[in-house]
Amino acid sequence: MDMKVVKTEAEWRQQLSDIEFQVTRQAATERAFTGRYWDHHEHGIYTCVCCQTPLFESDAKFESGCGWPSYFKALNPAHVREIRDHSYGMTRIEIVCNICDAHLGHVFPDGPKPTGLRYCINSASLAFTPK
Repeated sequence: MDMKVVKTEAEWRQQLSDIEFQVTRQAATERAFTGRYWDHHEHGIYTCVCCQTPLFESDAKFESGCGWPSYFKALNPAHVREIRDHSYGMTRIEIVCNICDAHLGHVFPDGPKPTGLRYCINSASLAFTPK
C-alpha cells in the first residue's frame, strides 16, 4: 500500500483552488459540462489533484453524455476506495482517493464493456499528465 498523505485543512486550502478544495475535501460536485476534463481527449494519465496518485488512464475514458469525465476502470484499483453514500435521498457509491481521501466522484453500474462500470469523476479532483 502506498503511504497515506495527510494534511491540515489549512495546508489543503493553500495547495488547492477553491473549486478543487470544495470538491476534494468537502465532497462537492462541480456543475455538469463545466469541468476542464469532461470533453478532454488527449492521451495520458489522470492523477489525483491533491496527491498526484495515478487514478485513470485516457484509454479507459469514454463519452457517457453525463457532463463529467467518465472511465470504465481505475488504473490501479488499490488507489481508489468505494464508500456507500446515502446523501440527497439516494444510495450511491462514492469514489475517493485511497492515498489522501480526496472525494473524486461516484461509480455506477451503467458503463460499457468490459467492466460495465462508469466512474463519474469531477474534473476538479483531477490533474492530467500527457503521454
